Amino acid sequence: GFIVQLPLPKHIDEQAVIHAVDYRKDVDGFHPINVGLLSLGEPCLVPATPKGVIELLKHYNISTEGKHVVVLGRSNIVGKPIAQLFLQKGAQGNATVTICHSRTKDIASICRQADIVVAAIGIPLFVKKEMVKEGAIVIDVGINRGADGKLHGDVNFAEAGEKAGYITPVPGGVGPMTRAMLMLNTVEAAARQSGKTL
Repeated sequence: GFIVQLPLPKHIDEQAVIHAVDYRKDVDGFHPINVGLLSLGEPCLVPATPKGVIELLKHYNISTEGKHVVVLGRSNIVGKPIAQLFLQKGAQGNATVTICHSRTKDIASICRQADIVVAAIGIPLFVKKEMVKEGAIVIDVGINRGADGKLHGDVNFAEAGEKAGYITPVPGGVGPMTRAMLMLNTVEAAARQSGKTL
């Protein structure tokens, strides 16, 4: 398997490099063929962070069926693929998904409607208590180094945690799941290339 450590220096064409990786060895799940297969709901290598979020929900027996999921961020790495996964048929799918981004108006009121908030917007401590519905699940994908030198997520954990039913910390929440899913993708890619199934 291969990963392309993003972001690349500005003088290198990121998409050209991603396209050059054999999609069967693309354990990050960023190749256009894997992206297309994901959107069709077909077997593929799924980006590690979104896959980790789904595995966390499975582990805690949290079904997303019929739930309103708000995804903050529309990146190719997290926002778009996690939205695709929540739309799939199945226990961690069948959700109604809203994607918010830098041009979305009144993000706070949209977040307050969410049963599940996935914060991947890249702004430290963006999600505050007043943006969270009582009992909502808050998944913080953000990782930002603050002026204090410490790591912070996109969610104000102390504030949002007062209202959330479940909330992931930063560090120690989604990050370890991302690494675990990258290893799982590597095993899956090796199995497929050798003609085996897991």
